[in-house]
Amino acid sequence: MDPENILDYWLDIVGPERWYATDDALDADIRRRFGAAWEAARDGRLGTCGSDPRGALAHIILTDQFPRNMFREDPRAFATDRLARECAERALHRGWDLRVPEPERQFFYLTLMHSECQSDQDRCVRLISSRMPQTGAHNLLHARAHREVIRRFGRFPYRNAALGRHTTEAEAAFLADGGYGALVRELQPA
Repeated sequence: MDPENILDYWLDIVGPERWYATDDALDADIRRRFGAAWEAARDGRLGTCGSDPRGALAHIILTDQFPRNMFREDPRAFATDRLARECAERALHRGWDLRVPEPERQFFYLTLMHSECQSDQDRCVRLISSRMPQTGAHNLLHARAHREVIRRFGRFPYRNAALGRHTTEAEAAFLADGGYGALVRELQPA
């Protein structure tokens, strides 16, 4: 895996305006370019993390962001979350997140936002609040929304189908009432 290839692609070619877009062509391009590297990471053939801030960031993008594009509505979208979180933990411990400019820094924290663990959610909110002063407002809103979903349900109901989990009545009502999007609107400052 060439970290600079991943970073050039995600940060410069795709760029912030398309990071969270649902785009079949982009998803297919990521699969074509990086599917084999993701499989190597999943299978433990790439090591556990980069050896510097940019290498760690590339590893996190490969194992946390890319599978969400490559495998929408598929359990593989979450298959390397643990690897991404472990890498982010090592990077945070070393202060590497602070050596990466905003808004790229968010990817260290998104590994926590994607976790179904309440303490990870709380930590994500704290990190975005304190370490992304210039560009973090949008991310903070979404961090708070993710945290609230985990507080209410202990998991993300919108993953249930992909992961073969039973949806509870409360989760079904949440999804029917607009789910995550409605929650974001509810939490948005007036």
